[in-house]
Amino acid sequence: MQVAKYDRLTKLISSFKSCLVAYSGGVDSVLLAHLAARILGENALAVIADSPSLPRRELKEAEELARKFGFPLEIIRTGEFDNPDYSSNPVNRCYFCKTELFTHLEKLAADRGFSVVAYGENASDAGDYRPGAQAAREFEVRSPLKEAGLTKDEIRAISAELGLPTADKPAAPCLSSRIPYGEVVDRDKLAMVEQAEDCLHDLGLREIRVRHHQPTNDRPIARIELGEEEMRIFKERELEPTLTARLTEMGYADITIDLRGYRRGSLNPDSVKK
Repeated sequence: MQVAKYDRLTKLISSFKSCLVAYSGGVDSVLLAHLAARILGENALAVIADSPSLPRRELKEAEELARKFGFPLEIIRTGEFDNPDYSSNPVNRCYFCKTELFTHLEKLAADRGFSVVAYGENASDAGDYRPGAQAAREFEVRSPLKEAGLTKDEIRAISAELGLPTADKPAAPCLSSRIPYGEVVDRDKLAMVEQAEDCLHDLGLREIRVRHHQPTNDRPIARIELGEEEMRIFKERELEPTLTARLTEMGYADITIDLRGYRRGSLNPDSVKK
């Protein structure tokens, strides 16, 4: 564990009179919500935003974690899909999503008397394309993990030391990230992606993405990215026939396995890749 950075993080959280944490059930926000509740007690609240871009599996796991580790959790409904700036799926789509989220959290914090709104950006995110960070700056949302200088690997190490089961959890961005920029994001597409990814998870695969390609009204194509270990399992268990049959039943016209494997941000255009 990075003791100095961990101490810096706990002192930073302790300096907050109260804190509302934007919670997702992922590695970063679970650590932040857990520590905020442990340090601030009833003056901390985790809030998760529910919308069609959040898989039901992720919501259920997020709720179970909150119950298991005893931090208070509230679920709110956000309406980013009512905003054409979001649903048209521009390169900065995440900016509109986070703007919607922080608008709700800012009001909730004001109504409940929370002095700080925080979210799980970390020091490793600095090299990635993250338009949502612009919204965080505009709303003056704090990022304690980043402010403490903690990288993703260090956050995982601290989580493991604290017994948090998310220590080795793969990244799980919202379902809208599976749709190429410029192709409209809608509930039907995300429902298909969620169903397809649930199928992969049920087959025992963890680090996966189903990229949904449907530029016109033609039947969609599923391009599947698998982590290195998942690719090995996929081949050893000969899962191709089962997966093909199930995704075809869901309505996919073609199912492909990307031989380059899982790549974070693979749909990002070259202009924003680092």
